[in-house]
Amino acid sequence: MARSQMLKLPEVLEEIGMSRAAFYRMRARGKAPRLVKLPNGQLRVRRSDLDDWWADCEQSTAA
Repeated sequence: MARSQMLKLPEVLEEIGMSRAAFYRMRARGKAPRLVKLPNGQLRVRRSDLDDWWADCEQSTAA
Protein backbone atom coordinates (compact mmCIF):
# COMPACT_ATOMS: atom_id res chain seq x y z
CA MET A 1 0.00 0.00 0.00
CA ALA A 2 1.46 3.35 -1.03
CA ARG A 3 1.85 6.05 1.60
CA SER A 4 0.24 9.35 0.80
CA GLN A 5 2.53 12.30 0.24
CA MET A 6 2.89 14.56 3.27
CA LEU A 7 3.52 18.26 2.59
CA LYS A 8 5.23 20.63 5.00
CA LEU A 9 3.14 23.63 6.03
CA PRO A 10 5.40 26.15 4.20
CA GLU A 11 4.93 24.11 1.01
CA VAL A 12 1.15 24.22 1.44
CA LEU A 13 1.17 27.95 2.15
CA GLU A 14 3.22 28.59 -0.98
CA GLU A 15 0.93 26.44 -3.11
CA ILE A 16 -2.26 28.14 -1.93
CA GLY A 17 -0.67 31.60 -1.82
CA MET A 18 -1.58 32.36 1.76
CA SER A 19 0.24 33.69 4.82
CA ARG A 20 0.61 31.53 7.91
CA ALA A 21 -1.61 33.94 9.91
CA ALA A 22 -4.39 33.81 7.30
CA PHE A 23 -4.15 30.01 7.19
CA TYR A 24 -4.55 29.75 10.96
CA ARG A 25 -7.52 32.15 10.92
CA MET A 26 -9.14 29.96 8.28
CA ARG A 27 -8.27 26.85 10.31
CA ALA A 28 -9.93 28.37 13.40
CA ARG A 29 -13.13 28.71 11.35
CA GLY A 30 -12.84 25.06 10.23
CA LYS A 31 -12.22 26.01 6.59
CA ALA A 32 -8.59 24.85 6.13
CA PRO A 33 -7.17 21.50 5.02
CA ARG A 34 -6.66 19.05 7.86
CA LEU A 35 -3.26 19.16 9.57
CA VAL A 36 -1.37 16.15 10.89
CA LYS A 37 0.91 16.80 13.86
CA LEU A 38 3.94 14.54 13.91
CA PRO A 39 5.49 13.23 17.15
CA ASN A 40 8.30 15.79 16.78
CA GLY A 41 5.72 18.63 16.71
CA GLN A 42 6.02 19.40 13.01
CA LEU A 43 2.86 19.88 10.96
CA ARG A 44 2.05 18.17 7.67
CA VAL A 45 -0.86 18.13 5.24
CA ARG A 46 -1.65 15.02 3.24
CA ARG A 47 -1.63 15.69 -0.51
CA SER A 48 -5.02 13.97 -0.77
CA ASP A 49 -6.50 16.27 1.92
CA LEU A 50 -5.15 19.35 0.13
CA ASP A 51 -6.55 18.15 -3.22
CA ASP A 52 -9.96 17.51 -1.59
CA TRP A 53 -9.86 20.98 -0.03
CA TRP A 54 -9.11 22.54 -3.44
CA ALA A 55 -12.07 20.63 -4.94
CA ASP A 56 -14.37 21.87 -2.15
CA CYS A 57 -13.20 25.45 -2.76
CA GLU A 58 -13.97 25.11 -6.47
CA GLN A 59 -17.46 23.74 -5.73
CA SER A 60 -18.15 26.54 -3.24
CA THR A 61 -17.30 29.26 -5.75
CA ALA A 62 -19.26 27.57 -8.54
CA ALA A 63 -22.46 27.49 -6.50
